[in-house]
Amino acid sequence: MSKAITVREATPQDDVRIGEILVEAFVTAYAQKMPEVVVHDERKRELRAVAEKRRHATILVAELDGKIVGTVSIFKPGALGTEAWLADGADLRHLATDVSLHGKGLAGALLSKAEEIVRDVWKAKHVCLHVRRGATGVARMYVSRGYVRDPSGDFDKPGVYLEAHVLHF
Repeated sequence: MSKAITVREATPQDDVRIGEILVEAFVTAYAQKMPEVVVHDERKRELRAVAEKRRHATILVAELDGKIVGTVSIFKPGALGTEAWLADGADLRHLATDVSLHGKGLAGALLSKAEEIVRDVWKAKHVCLHVRRGATGVARMYVSRGYVRDPSGDFDKPGVYLEAHVLHF
């Protein structure tokens, strides 16, 4: 990608765009790669509830030419709503990029900034995350960054089995 990607903390003014990126990315990704997965209205509402999530998580956005084109959320160790299973682990969730820009380095830029905050600012020892069983491409992306499978953090939510991955610092 020839233009510079900027990653910054999201503001309340970004909430609507973040919600739309999340819904579009989740619906499109599942339709293409896992057509049996249906993103129901309740899940869309949850993805769009950015202001709610901001109360307990740090939300980052990637910008390209001043336009928000990606997002990720990180929860501090012990934060309300965290799904991290390790005591000194942050929880990373809702990584999504504009579907028209997939493969352009946006996810990597967002992950690098999130990992930097967890490691250097929060001084946490791990980044914990979950990947839907069957989303092998997503899991491969995390493994290529040094995340490892940790079945001790797996869990079964209603309608979805989530496989745990962790990055240790």
